[in-house]
Amino acid sequence: MKKLRQFLVNRSNLGKLIMIVGLLVMVPILVVPFYPEEVIYIPYFLAPGFFSILIGGLLIVLVKKTEIESSFQKLMAYSHLIVLSAWIYGFIMGAIPFYISGILTFPQALFESVSGWTTTGLSVVDVSQTPQIYLFHRSFMQFCGGVGFVMVMIMFIQGKYAMSLFSAEGHPDKLMPNLKHTARTIIWMFIVLLVIGVGMYSVFDMPMFDGFVHAMSALSTGGFSNKVDSIGAYNSIGIEAVTILLMLVGTMNFAVLLLIMKGDFKRVAQVSEVKLLTFLTVAFTAIIGGALFLEVYPKLDYSLRVALFNVVSAISTTGYSTVYYNDWPEYAIGLLIILMLIGGGIGSTAGGLKLSRVVVLLKVAFDNFIKRISPSRKIRTLFITKAQGKTVIDQDLMEDTGSFFFLYMMIFFFGTLAISYTSGFGLLESMFDFSSALGTVGLSVGIATASATPPTLFVLMAGMILGRLEIFIVLVGIYSAFKLIKVSVFK
Repeated sequence: MKKLRQFLVNRSNLGKLIMIVGLLVMVPILVVPFYPEEVIYIPYFLAPGFFSILIGGLLIVLVKKTEIESSFQKLMAYSHLIVLSAWIYGFIMGAIPFYISGILTFPQALFESVSGWTTTGLSVVDVSQTPQIYLFHRSFMQFCGGVGFVMVMIMFIQGKYAMSLFSAEGHPDKLMPNLKHTARTIIWMFIVLLVIGVGMYSVFDMPMFDGFVHAMSALSTGGFSNKVDSIGAYNSIGIEAVTILLMLVGTMNFAVLLLIMKGDFKRVAQVSEVKLLTFLTVAFTAIIGGALFLEVYPKLDYSLRVALFNVVSAISTTGYSTVYYNDWPEYAIGLLIILMLIGGGIGSTAGGLKLSRVVVLLKVAFDNFIKRISPSRKIRTLFITKAQGKTVIDQDLMEDTGSFFFLYMMIFFFGTLAISYTSGFGLLESMFDFSSALGTVGLSVGIATASATPPTLFVLMAGMILGRLEIFIVLVGIYSAFKLIKVSVFK
């Protein structure tokens, strides 16, 4: 019963998270004064909002603050369950406005919500026919999902479980000595960057509403747009440049972002993730740009422009596009798949394997190669440079990275087969769209559409959730749920 009582105490934290979800779901109502004809949609947002506030409040009131002695490992296990439960609840509540208004079926509404909160950007809505309040709702879900529910919660409350919840949501670093200050710093950074982004878009004549939609989605590396042709609809080098900048900011580790805000660019340039991101962006832009010039577009400068935007969109896992990929050579699409699998910085809003893990894998592989060709068996110490300084690549880090890489690729492989089976598309197309879902990217070659079958949508949703919350967080959360059920029923 001690484990069950521990969960009840954690349940009060879940109640606070549920109330926050309710408040966030109602925020799009603020758009209505600018679009008075959309006042009819207000009840569809009030219903899930008030319901969440009521349920969350009841959970907090009914749970007594009991002193519990438990190990840190047990606490962390239930923290993963709390975080996973809060995200699942957010997915459902985010889908309700779409569903009860009749705009989407429930599988489609849930897909749109999962794509929003996980900052993926795959979509089944016709943005040309969708009311503005719903377009804002999608992008606002992405903006909040990029920061994370727990990050928002810590802004308003503090408790003995705050740090375990913070870590359980996939945030590896505290930026400040105090956790609440860390959360406040990150959220204010994103609010300031949002304002700057909207302002920069307005300089290039993007309408204010469009600016908010795209700035929220670009910073969260989400990729939702209110245009059918995404960023390509504007055909503006200036707007593309602003979007590239916001996508790169979004793919940075929060700790690196803080260094940038402080103007400490020397330390930023030393970070391993930043070095790899720079190299991959330059190299893949050159290769893909050259391929497009030779086989698709007649001008080299335009080919490089298209390549740069889509390379940054892929590696940052944003999913904005400026062109369609129908006429691209298959190997160029394959290169984008590699970038989507790699993803952005760990602890950022981006998905994918994460740059730091790729750095570890490359360093370990290169070191192993050197050992095999070198006559000397001298032991070398490997390091990875983070924003906080150098970190030793020890055995635990290598095991964690290797096991995560193995699971990620296994999920990618079986997910691709599942998409091909349920959708009827070929392996290359299925590989592209599932890697987009697993990397929380949002680019698509035509599988993730309104005509997609529910099984296809659910496979893509599973990939998005595993990609955003990361595999071990989801697995530990599911394990904790079964463990709790076993304790509750059999003891």
